[in-house]
Amino acid sequence: PVLSNVIGTSQPRYGLFGDCVNTAARMESNSLPSRIQCSEHAANILRQQAPDIGIERRGEIPIKGKENMTTYWITKEFVI
Repeated sequence: PVLSNVIGTSQPRYGLFGDCVNTAARMESNSLPSRIQCSEHAANILRQQAPDIGIERRGEIPIKGKENMTTYWITKEFVI
């Protein structure tokens, strides 16, 4: 679940908060340039729905406040 709201009055900004937002930020900070990284759950869904997309196990990354998380690289270019 996430929470969103407009923050501030003089210079309002849109904010998005929640566990999945924090996890995504940790995944981004532990990624490499020009690479797409996904969770194990997302990798399993991709294998079922788009088996032509290459997926390679990256390994575990530290997620602050949680246990290590197994992530995967999307390795094959594809056209939608």
